[in-house]
Amino acid sequence: MTDQLEPMPADWQRALAVVAHPDDLEYGCAAAIADWTDAGREVVYVLATRGEAGIDTIDPDACAPLREEEQRASAAVAGVGTVEFLDHRDGVIEYGLDLRRDIAAAIRRHRPELVVTLNHRDTWGPGPGGGWNTPDHRAVGRATLDAAGDAGNRWIFPELTERGLEPWNGVRWVAIANSPTPTHASEVTAGGLDRAVQSLLAHRAYIEVLTDQDPEEYCRTFLTGNVERTAARFGGRPAVPFELFPR
Repeated sequence: MTDQLEPMPADWQRALAVVAHPDDLEYGCAAAIADWTDAGREVVYVLATRGEAGIDTIDPDACAPLREEEQRASAAVAGVGTVEFLDHRDGVIEYGLDLRRDIAAAIRRHRPELVVTLNHRDTWGPGPGGGWNTPDHRAVGRATLDAAGDAGNRWIFPELTERGLEPWNGVRWVAIANSPTPTHASEVTAGGLDRAVQSLLAHRAYIEVLTDQDPEEYCRTFLTGNVERTAARFGGRPAVPFELFPR
């Protein structure tokens, strides 16, 4: 694909990133987030699960607090100070009203202009070679797109208003990280990429069961490859790609 990507909008101040698991944002777009926070923008993370089913050798009851701790440390590296967990069960998240309500509540609570989530589509790329996406990613991504609208309608989930969460119609875009059909990109500085590497490396317990490579080499190679591939469609500039849905 040779079509050039458009620059991500820059006229916003608050973003909410909603994903399924610890490490989803670090694999998806932490380099962009690090540069956004360096520019003075506020970003909040909301995770549907604590990633408790993600490490085969660690019982979920022990894994959940470990992965939560790693996620908070990882977010801090990217300049994100607020991390919330919705406590849906890892691996069996269901798309539906409960998930939409929880995400709509987070949107009303934090009142972002930009909402970021992970690929909601069936695959990671075009054709059968694109790799099948997981149910959790699909459910959370789709629910986030829907919840961006739910959050602004007082007659959808009126119980949220009763809890003091007033409707929020201020979401201007939903950006999908790791989409197989990106439309926009956010340029990445060398500093942003370095912090993204350290942010992903904070998930060491998870990474060490994924690869026999040196963890830092693995993280740097993976993330550098991603932003350099995007450069071919962004004027030669390393960047994180997004599929952008205006609202």
